[in-house]
Amino acid sequence: MARGDGDELVECGLGHTHWGRFGAAGLLPVCDGQVLLQQRGWWTPGGNTWGLFGGARDSDEDAVAAALRETAEESTLDVSLARPFGVVREDHGGWVYETVIAAMTSTPEVGPANEETDAAAWMPVDEVAGRALFGPFAAAWPRLTGCLREPVLVVDCANVMGSRPDGWWRDRAGAAVRIRDSLARVRGFTGFAPFDVAYPRVVLVTEGQTRRTEPVDGVEVVPAPGSGDDTIVEVAAGFADQACLVVTADRELRARCAAVGADVIGPSWLLDQFGR
Repeated sequence: MARGDGDELVECGLGHTHWGRFGAAGLLPVCDGQVLLQQRGWWTPGGNTWGLFGGARDSDEDAVAAALRETAEESTLDVSLARPFGVVREDHGGWVYETVIAAMTSTPEVGPANEETDAAAWMPVDEVAGRALFGPFAAAWPRLTGCLREPVLVVDCANVMGSRPDGWWRDRAGAAVRIRDSLARVRGFTGFAPFDVAYPRVVLVTEGQTRRTEPVDGVEVVPAPGSGDDTIVEVAAGFADQACLVVTADRELRARCAAVGADVIGPSWLLDQFGR
């Protein structure tokens, strides 16, 4: 389909009119306790208020592609510097707006690139609610504030391996490689609270016969020098300032990870991400 096939006014199941035949998406860049916002053009709905760079999705785009494209069209931000780590969805009765949250390593000066933008500014998170916000963004902001920490997924390789009867006991090293490769193939984790879709940093902790598992693109491997449980707790504690989720069914390990501030989920969730 041609570029722009999503540019259309539609009515959602709630009786509201929205721009975007296939839904819409916006980008929320985050860096050092600040977020980048757009001041909307005076002639647009909610003119002069602050919100996200974004707009209608085309039929061949996912939320990330649409949000990055729209931001590049509306601002001077180099979107190649943004690393998306989560998506938050708002369903308006069949019409969906998706906020793509992305990490930045710096806060470059950003300006308007077309008439849809009056200005752009990096704002401290705790000052956003006090600004004149675009109505839909103001309604979404309370939830978005809980989604600004980058997600990290820490996987207890031995525990996940034992939960899947695929013959792992005959070749533990091979089973670890299968888990690693399955992790690398996931293109977005669902059910990773508080996001609807998460693109986390993935850390696989190995031990014993699986310690020689090599990392691949998208999956870090941490070989435990001794106890795998101790290493998992150490890794989780190192991500205390991020949204860390540990995958294990070990009851004692779950309690230890929770004690250092990590969330915990069982291997069945991860196997569902793999498609079993």
